[in-house]
Amino acid sequence: MGLIQAAIGALGGTLADQWKDFYTVPNGLAPTAALFSAVPRGTNNDRGSNTKASDGVISNGSKIIVPEGYGLILMQDGAITGFAAEAGAYEWNSEAQDSQSIFAGNGIVSPLITTSWERFKFGGRPSSQQRAYFVTLKELPNNRFGTQSEIYWDDAYMNAQVGAVTRGTYTLSISDPILFIKAFVPAAYLEPGRVFDFTDVDNDAASQLFNEVVGSLAPAFSMYTNDPAKGNRITKIQQDSVGFAQSLSAAVEQNYQWASGRGLEIVSTAIIAIEYDEATRELLRNVQRADALSGARGNSNLQASVAAGMESAGANAGPGGMMGMGMAAGSIGLGGLQQPVPGVGAQSTGAPAAPAAAAPAAPAAPAAEDPMAMLTKAKQMLDAGLITQEDYDAAKAKALGL
Repeated sequence: MGLIQAAIGALGGTLADQWKDFYTVPNGLAPTAALFSAVPRGTNNDRGSNTKASDGVISNGSKIIVPEGYGLILMQDGAITGFAAEAGAYEWNSEAQDSQSIFAGNGIVSPLITTSWERFKFGGRPSSQQRAYFVTLKELPNNRFGTQSEIYWDDAYMNAQVGAVTRGTYTLSISDPILFIKAFVPAAYLEPGRVFDFTDVDNDAASQLFNEVVGSLAPAFSMYTNDPAKGNRITKIQQDSVGFAQSLSAAVEQNYQWASGRGLEIVSTAIIAIEYDEATRELLRNVQRADALSGARGNSNLQASVAAGMESAGANAGPGGMMGMGMAAGSIGLGGLQQPVPGVGAQSTGAPAAPAAAAPAAPAAPAAEDPMAMLTKAKQMLDAGLITQEDYDAAKAKALGL
């Protein structure tokens, strides 16, 4: 007994002409519809019209057409009596000896679904009337998630706890239709004419999934940003829809057993926005600055900062202010640069030493007031490109009292 496979892929007008009465999916389904009852279609001339409403009850010998992307579930008194996962035309016959057992299209029935069948299979011989349902095997889009307040997780790249408000969408797949129906779908959706839609705001089961996804976002972000294979970069998430989906799927499975307990899994995600809190934004700015000041790029940035500072000092305080900054740079040692500018920061060796026998007098003038030292420093900065010829001439005139 079971489903007899009448034809594979013959879903057009020819097949409908051969069968005066048959069942298939209803018209006008939303792309997010996950489960719904089969509806009867009319005879040859009225092909494609729903003439008997959505009672969903089939009799022994009924013909059923399964379109691509859907699976067929037959039930009686809450028990599953048949399942077909392959597109084509089928006939239900409880007496036929040549049927393909309770499953049809066995080649694409996963071991997971077979295991579910063993758990929930019909205990005895089915009667002549069954109820037929279709379950979507395609990805179900437009499932939304979002947080009203910040969620927090430990971020390995920034080496701190970070927080953000986020929102986006994900696609969902029913990986085990038998488990999904038996363990998750409310009984109210197993009535004729009802459609189980994950995006329906009045669907309490779908609302529960939304809450569980939101509750899993923080551990999913943590899994992603702390995975060395992902480069520990939060900024990669919005470009890695599949990678973050794997982290989110793992988080909901760990917390709520979606795959093993309900036959559901998250396939891909699209993060629309991540809005960090103020502390995280400041931390991210600091990390970005640290990145900019590391390596060869950091050396270039530091040299540019020194040059800009000297230029500003010269403009605001004249050559004396510029020279004072140059002396300060020498005191802290521009040799601390990763790639020192030649000549900058070195102490002058060309100035003559004071006579050894000179009598102590007034305290020696500060190095900044020594004309030779001032000119030496100015010439070194001119050669290094840190000042212009005009700046050097002005410093020379000041040092020589011209």
